Amino acid sequence: MTKPTRFLVRMAIFLLLVSAVAVLLFAPLFDAFMANAALNGMILATLVIGILYIARQVASLGPEVSWIESYRTSQPGLSVQQAPTLLAPVATMLGEKRDDRVSLSAMSLRSLLDSIDARLAESRDISRYIIGLLIFLGLLGTFWGLLQTVGAVGNVINSLSVESGDLGTVFDDLKTGLESPLGGMATAFSSSLFGLAGSLILGFLELQLGQAQNRFYNDLEEWLSGLTRLSSGGGVLADGEHSASAYQTALWEQTADSLDKLQRVILRSEDDRRQANANLMALNEKLGTLVDQMRAEQDLMVKLGEAQLEIRPVLAKIAEGQGSGGRDELMRSHLRNIEAYVARLVEEASEGRSRTVEEIRQEIRLVARTIAALAEEEQR
Repeated sequence: MTKPTRFLVRMAIFLLLVSAVAVLLFAPLFDAFMANAALNGMILATLVIGILYIARQVASLGPEVSWIESYRTSQPGLSVQQAPTLLAPVATMLGEKRDDRVSLSAMSLRSLLDSIDARLAESRDISRYIIGLLIFLGLLGTFWGLLQTVGAVGNVINSLSVESGDLGTVFDDLKTGLESPLGGMATAFSSSLFGLAGSLILGFLELQLGQAQNRFYNDLEEWLSGLTRLSSGGGVLADGEHSASAYQTALWEQTADSLDKLQRVILRSEDDRRQANANLMALNEKLGTLVDQMRAEQDLMVKLGEAQLEIRPVLAKIAEGQGSGGRDELMRSHLRNIEAYVARLVEEASEGRSRTVEEIRQEIRLVARTIAALAEEEQR
């Protein structure tokens, strides 16, 4: 989407150039303005209002472009953003849908584009009226000045008298009498000057407004065309064929939408079924691992019992040797080694039992969570 910033820049540059020319010609323009300050002031006030209105119309396209870009990029949080003004019908029709399956019919597209085109044309009607108003005020001042001129010339002609024979007095009276017609001519030309100049300035700005709106409309049409689905009733028919009625076309479109929704539901159900199967397979693998660990721990406990049974005769012999009074160093060394071996076996058995209990607890938690997830999916 094209942002309206570059059109605002063009308008700003044009207004700066006009302001520079006005500053260079300030003295003659000020004299022309003072010829009829009330009417010329009204023309300049209308010009300022027109400039602000056109600039506001161009700037108002910015939020609309931002809304379209945020919708196309599927950014989250759209529901809390400010709703668009110009694109209110589009926002209402598309709603909060974010997937790529959003589609419009050809009739819906035509209706949306006609509605937006009417809103753009309505906004430009006011700017065109202001331009016409400037020309009208200039012509009004022109005719007002001409009326003053005609009346003043008539009074001058009626006041001239050559019966006295003094040409100097007659010429002085003529010079005095021509001041009023010249004032009327100044009013006429100054109002025409400001009115036409103002209409030229607003004309250029209105041209930029039209280009900005046309570019926005074209980009919007291209975007909406990508979401449009052509129906069979909108095609070109050969001679002798009859086009489908509006009711049949609407029925077909509704049927197509229902089939599309049904396809989405089936695809979603298939995905859920695949995910449930994957969870069950993972659960089976975990249970198999748990059984293997339990078997290994059981074998370890059996070996530990057998070792204790083997050590018991040795300990009995050692006790008998101590009772007979034989105490050599070799027997003591064997006895210490046997004690250390028994202590290490007891310690390893205790650690293995604790680790096995902890792993069994973790696996039971995992199984409980998996069963709860499967129960929730079945309830859905």
